[in-house]
Amino acid sequence: MNIDQQIEFDKIKKQWKDLAVTDKAKETIAETGCYLSESELRKQLRDTTNSRILIERVGTPPLQNVAEAKEILTIAEKGNCLTPYQLERVEKVLVSVQRLKDYLSRGKMFNNPLAYYEENLDALEALREEISEQIRNGAVDDYASRDLRQIRSDIMRCEEQMKQKAEQIMRSNKECMADSYCTTRNGRICVPVKKEYKFKIPGSVIDKSATGNTFFIEPVSVAKYCEELQLLRISEENEVYRILYTLTAMVAEAVSAMSEDIRMMEKLDFIFSKGKLSIDMDAVEPEINTERRIALTDARHPLMDKEVNVPLQFEIGKQARGIIITGPNTGGKTVAIKTVMLCCIMAQCGLHVTCTAADICMNSGYLCDIGDGQDIAENLSTFSAHIKNVLEVLGEVNRDSLVIMDEMGSGTDPAEGMGIAVAILEELRKSECLFLVTTHYPEVKEYAEKTPNVINARMTFDKETLCPTYQMVIGEAGESCAFYIADRLGMPDEMLKTAIRAAYGDAAVDSYKFQKDETQNKDTGISKHGTRRISKTKKLSAGTDLSTKYKRGDSVMIFPDKKIGIVCEPVNEKGILRVQLQNKKIWINHKRVKLHVAAERLYPADYDFSIVFETVENRKLKHDMERKYTEETIHYDPV
Repeated sequence: MNIDQQIEFDKIKKQWKDLAVTDKAKETIAETGCYLSESELRKQLRDTTNSRILIERVGTPPLQNVAEAKEILTIAEKGNCLTPYQLERVEKVLVSVQRLKDYLSRGKMFNNPLAYYEENLDALEALREEISEQIRNGAVDDYASRDLRQIRSDIMRCEEQMKQKAEQIMRSNKECMADSYCTTRNGRICVPVKKEYKFKIPGSVIDKSATGNTFFIEPVSVAKYCEELQLLRISEENEVYRILYTLTAMVAEAVSAMSEDIRMMEKLDFIFSKGKLSIDMDAVEPEINTERRIALTDARHPLMDKEVNVPLQFEIGKQARGIIITGPNTGGKTVAIKTVMLCCIMAQCGLHVTCTAADICMNSGYLCDIGDGQDIAENLSTFSAHIKNVLEVLGEVNRDSLVIMDEMGSGTDPAEGMGIAVAILEELRKSECLFLVTTHYPEVKEYAEKTPNVINARMTFDKETLCPTYQMVIGEAGESCAFYIADRLGMPDEMLKTAIRAAYGDAAVDSYKFQKDETQNKDTGISKHGTRRISKTKKLSAGTDLSTKYKRGDSVMIFPDKKIGIVCEPVNEKGILRVQLQNKKIWINHKRVKLHVAAERLYPADYDFSIVFETVENRKLKHDMERKYTEETIHYDPV
């Protein structure tokens, strides 16, 4: 039973997680459940209140995600050398710690208890300054040490001398050069020499062009500086590693203090995320009790727009432990019970609630049955799913539970559903838990009136405007208002009378006052409009002879092309006839053919149709066959 999903607390948690900065705080939020220790819950609520006050007075805290820094500290602790990038990440965390300390120090002006967490943070200024002085832009700075500055200066001098020598050679041998500038190939300074002069310039061939017409040669006078440059680069690399290892050792010594800083930042991030959520939802700190009472003033669903949400006034525990809510569909019953449970769960998770005032008891468990729960894969109907959930609820419920159930006993025969609803209510009453249920059964309303510790409540409804007012009145039973709604929406009076008679008997019909709407003539019954009809295939009557439908010589139109042809052969037993078109004969279903001009109107009674349908050759052969023996054959178009 996923309570968070059924009452939409998972959506509250998503909003809450989005307000956290660190990965650890987000994980803590995802795992947060109801606190069962009264002292711990009161502490969590105080933290939420103090964080909200501090944010409102000092501003949003300067927090940052520190997940990457935790991995870097592990690397340093193992003795591996940190890269300049990793050292910069360490510096950024220390800068963030210093900013957080300054932020909390400003909060001490208001005597906010959270501000004194500043004393638990160590900005490690010496380490931060060392890193900032020696690491810049993702590399070890030239001024990280005197030796490194001298080495890099010597490297620049050596490279400049190599370039000058190369340019001098190019000026002295212009006719040998393929270009007017020197270049670097494979890390060596080279001059571009034409193929035919490659032996004129003493040196080593480092590369050649794609066409093979240009050789890139490192002159001998340049090469003598190469060894010096390589030695300088080795010295530079060694000095860089010395600096990195020194800084890594400093970070390793500070792992304990930095780990505590990170833990404190993650803890404060979790606390401040609750304050941010309270501000976003315009919520208040609830009072907590262990005396099994809940009182909400101007409660609203935290996921609904505050401008359109109608505040809910709710109380349970003093007059009764169970409330049965009745009222019209779309009247707000489900939203009301969800609002109550959401406020209670949020309060018990250490969050502020969306009310102007709230007194909420701690509950050992939150149980609910909301939605139809249909599941084809599990072979569950609406009623089956309800009963499955209800049995789970009854198996877990105890005196300290809060239970909500929506549309109790629905999804089956009304009489049997009513009986099951009463049986469930009796079990809940015996458990002495707090429970809210919604129903439409009149018998359940009567049960609430007669049973101790159970009372009715109704969601109000304006019969004039057909609009729910979303107000709960505790102590009164409601009505579904189905007849009022149907009447106002235009159901004919006769249908309404039939419905009232079936529900409440003949006497109720006379006492019911029908709405009179001059724009609708409701006594005429339901008006039919815009209905569609099924098009059925026309069947031939028994004994219909298709062979007489078309005769040889009839002029017919073929659909959908609307071509004109002459019937060669009438319709056979399969409903197919043969039609002569221009230059060809075709077989076609009689349903695609329509009579154009009958043969009687086109030809005389004794007309020889072979003139139309036979070729000259076939007619001549046929004439010869009638007069004498011949070995010739008449060829007809294939069927």
